[in-house]
Amino acid sequence: MWYFAWLLGLPLAVVFAVLNGLWFELREDAARGQPDPDAF
Repeated sequence: MWYFAWLLGLPLAVVFAVLNGLWFELREDAARGQPDPDAF
């Protein structure tokens, strides 16, 4: 049943990587003082 770990682990790792990248971009823009273009 090792494949269940891969089946759950790989998508979770991908989601974590994408969220980490988005968070990094938001932090980088905030550090530069640029306003968020999607903010209301």
